[in-house]
Amino acid sequence: MDDSKKWYAIYTKPRWEKKVDTLLLKKGIDSWCPIQKIERQWSDRKKIIEDPLFKSYVFVHIHEKERGDVLRTDGVLNFVHFQKKPAIISDEEISVIKRYLADETAKITIVSEEGFKENTKVKINFGVFMDNKGVVIRGGKKKVFVQLQTLGQVMVVEFPANHLIPE
Repeated sequence: MDDSKKWYAIYTKPRWEKKVDTLLLKKGIDSWCPIQKIERQWSDRKKIIEDPLFKSYVFVHIHEKERGDVLRTDGVLNFVHFQKKPAIISDEEISVIKRYLADETAKITIVSEEGFKENTKVKINFGVFMDNKGVVIRGGKKKVFVQLQTLGQVMVVEFPANHLIPE
């Protein structure tokens, strides 16, 4: 049996992402809650806040035997499953997200995978997503979907049109 650490995604209670990340780290469990800085408008002011990138998701880098410790953490609902097994997230997918979030100009929106069918396939030729493939949103020329298949999520990333090549 392979006893190496693997990345998994876990479901959390709504708005518990940062709390769960803190609790897991206090237990000595390697966890990561991707955060992006976004500007929010209130009636009297604008404020930059740190918002979890994936709503109700936190990533953990654990050995198989640590799964019980993760599940016994307040706010954790379950592991994200793919084909009836806990979904293993590749190191490459985690690295791509981390590289993109390190870019100060990054702007990401997460949307459901459902409903994106007959669109133009493109390859990204510049930046941290270079050589990744995506799909242009119908009617738009700047947004590209980069699918994280094991999560069943799609990242909508805004690109200048000259960063894309039709596939």
